Amino acid sequence: MLDVKDISKSFYRKEALKDVSIHVNKGEIFGLLGPNGAGKTTLIRIINRIVEQDSGVIRFNGDLMTEKNLLEIGYLPEERGLYRSMTVEAHAIFLGRLKGLSKHDVKTKIDYWFDRFGINEWRKKRIEELSKGMAQKVQFICTILHEPKLLILDEPFSGFDPVNVELIKQTLIEMRADGRTIILSTHNMKSVEEICDRAALINNAVKVAEGRVSTLQEERKMGLYSVRFRGSMIAFVNALWTGFEVVDKDILGDDRFVVRLRMRNESSFEDLLKVLIGQVQIEAAWEVLPSMQDVFMDLVKPREEVSDAE
Repeated sequence: MLDVKDISKSFYRKEALKDVSIHVNKGEIFGLLGPNGAGKTTLIRIINRIVEQDSGVIRFNGDLMTEKNLLEIGYLPEERGLYRSMTVEAHAIFLGRLKGLSKHDVKTKIDYWFDRFGINEWRKKRIEELSKGMAQKVQFICTILHEPKLLILDEPFSGFDPVNVELIKQTLIEMRADGRTIILSTHNMKSVEEICDRAALINNAVKVAEGRVSTLQEERKMGLYSVRFRGSMIAFVNALWTGFEVVDKDILGDDRFVVRLRMRNESSFEDLLKVLIGQVQIEAAWEVLPSMQDVFMDLVKPREEVSDAE
């Protein structure tokens, strides 16, 4: 769907992006990650042709991207912006028409999305009368009214309560199932784990990683395992001997625990189960993969430390 190749951009001799390439497949949710100031928003603005790259090319569905492709893109910027004096309905109609929808089609789609997001009673209210969260609902709806082939969202969960975050997530999952492609720029790492298929991380103007979310986590696992069991903690620890190191534990009840531990001396998961069976009642045992927050910190911190040293 989108092939970004060797994009570079500088502002007043400061590099915002340096030879950044990403590949976004059709029908996937792609996470675009990075600390503040890394270059994510600059890349998004280049894709949307708001600013022009110094070098590099962007292909949309295999062809060099043109202004015409913008009608097939929905873009929700991090800096929210609605015309405050317009009513909610008039604003949605205005933006829908700008994206090429007929009056009939835009009204049909508005009826559907206003009902789904629970804002029908606000149709005739002016934007300035809305709460921040309600205004963001309106802007999200306006972004997807024309059913874009590519949806680009910059911090879409900012300002939403947990209920509406879940509503947005579910909408994105349904759009993916319908063959839409979504680029999600966010600091909400939990959402990346839950809905993103692949992700790229940009730091200090360069791409430092790209791949499936599960692969990025798998590559950085640290040999940690968790066991949830009933029984005596003393019996559990005694059974481990020297093959395993307890990292931490959570007490779930008088005789119920979750323990995280690390393997030692070539010990395996099977070895762990063997030494515990008969000593405690195992309810569950699993390998602990790093969270995307852990992956993020692992990829960003070393570079920051190098910069500090310099």
